Amino acid sequence: MRFPIFLLAAACAWAQPFDLVILGGRIVDGTGNPSFLGDVAVRGGKIIAVGKLPKEKSVRIIQANGLTVAPGFVDIHNHSDYTLVTDGDAQSMIRQGVTSMILGEGGSVAPVIDRQPWTDFTSYFALLKKQGIATNVGTYVGSSQIWTHVHGLKEGPPTKPELEAMQAEVSKAMEQGALGVASSLSGPPGAWIDTDTLVAMCTAAAPYGGIYSTHMRTEGFGVFESVAEALDIGRRAGVPVDIIHLKLAEKQLWGKMPELIGLIANARASGQQVEANVYPYRAGQNNLSSILPPWVHDGGPQALITRLKDPALRARLESEVLHGVPGSNWYNHYTATGSWEGMLLVNLSNPVYKKFEGRRMSEVITALNKPPVDALFELLIQNNASVPTVFFHHSEEDMRYALKQSFVSIGSDGSAVAVSGPLSVGNPHPRWYGTFPRVLGRYVRDEKVISMEEAVRKMTSANTAKVGMFDRGLLRPGQWADITLFDAAKVIDNATYDKPHQYATGINYVIVNGTVVLEEGRHTGARPGTILYGRGKAQ
Repeated sequence: MRFPIFLLAAACAWAQPFDLVILGGRIVDGTGNPSFLGDVAVRGGKIIAVGKLPKEKSVRIIQANGLTVAPGFVDIHNHSDYTLVTDGDAQSMIRQGVTSMILGEGGSVAPVIDRQPWTDFTSYFALLKKQGIATNVGTYVGSSQIWTHVHGLKEGPPTKPELEAMQAEVSKAMEQGALGVASSLSGPPGAWIDTDTLVAMCTAAAPYGGIYSTHMRTEGFGVFESVAEALDIGRRAGVPVDIIHLKLAEKQLWGKMPELIGLIANARASGQQVEANVYPYRAGQNNLSSILPPWVHDGGPQALITRLKDPALRARLESEVLHGVPGSNWYNHYTATGSWEGMLLVNLSNPVYKKFEGRRMSEVITALNKPPVDALFELLIQNNASVPTVFFHHSEEDMRYALKQSFVSIGSDGSAVAVSGPLSVGNPHPRWYGTFPRVLGRYVRDEKVISMEEAVRKMTSANTAKVGMFDRGLLRPGQWADITLFDAAKVIDNATYDKPHQYATGINYVIVNGTVVLEEGRHTGARPGTILYGRGKAQ
């Protein structure tokens, strides 16, 4: 008598004891299909079986009655590049249920010449593996990083030899395991990179299976043209496109998200591979210096400060800060936000100004008792031209509409930090602590904007598929055992704009590569994370 292949496979899977069995949970498997009650077995860091399983054949059992069992969440847009070097525990991300983080935007950790204990992705990855990391990590190579590495921190088109050097750096990054090219074009140095140069960079990534992930040139006036540029780059370079945190960050454009979605949907209908991601908040984070036009940034921070101090430039600067640059595609964060009250200061490096962390720019202007632009210039001059700032510039309704679209996934745009220690400084965006639980608690359970199954898909397999990572993101035999268990009735974000350093609640267990990192809400200190190499990684 012949037995069906799947029964033989099951018999082989059960021949040896499991390392771990998760019993009796509601399984949301990452496909978007309806949930079901069942068990998950793990051995050797991978999922061995899903279904009704014998608990007596396991070294360890987690009773999951009343809990939802999902693939570990994959943060498709994360900025923990440097915080992981400080602390590999990734506390604020693990406590959201995140098991994998995709790093790199316009700026990435490599290539670099000095100032860091690494020079390229290979040495950066080696450092992370040596120190240990709680989550898995993959990264893009940043277009701005390539630009400044080859061309310098300045405007002007690259020469032919420079363009060839940029493509060579992209190829090197892809061979070292980068996932594609990412850009941040809303301010310098990204704003200086022309479309043709971006096409050249992405063309270099294409043979390695890379994608183009882009924080577009503008999310305010000109956003439709920015989407068109992203689509053009993808078509010309022959690479998939992922639009970072899709939004309409200009009050006069609020309500036009259906039109913007339509532009992307039309491209998809024509056969182009293009997707997007969002975070579940109506504020973004950039730098206070983004209020200054691109020409002011040419030459770096000290050149910027020199221009701010120049009386001969004062009238021009004030006009362009408050009213924008006519005929320019520069994305002015002041005009987009519409008020000084809509800016919340995150971190200031000068101890004299630390008292303004977590304060609105309008409050700072009052405290300094100066005209608004004078107060702006003082903050930038006294803090080395860099003041990370939260900008309240897009609408809840537009975000919800985008969230509902099948091709829009979830990414935090945050960093792994902690409520104590060196990573507890400043007043960061609450998304650093709350993105994924906020979707599950507010937009799934409380407001029913999307279903639980669809939300989990957007946090897992939708993101792994973007970067061609098909051995994670699903609860299926053969997949790596990245698993998150949460209480669907209690999961919620607690971080606020005024008090962001608060962990989410309702995430009970987080398992990375078969190892428990979060147990009953407590970080175990385990660091089983690995590097998620792109498909071009040289063997």
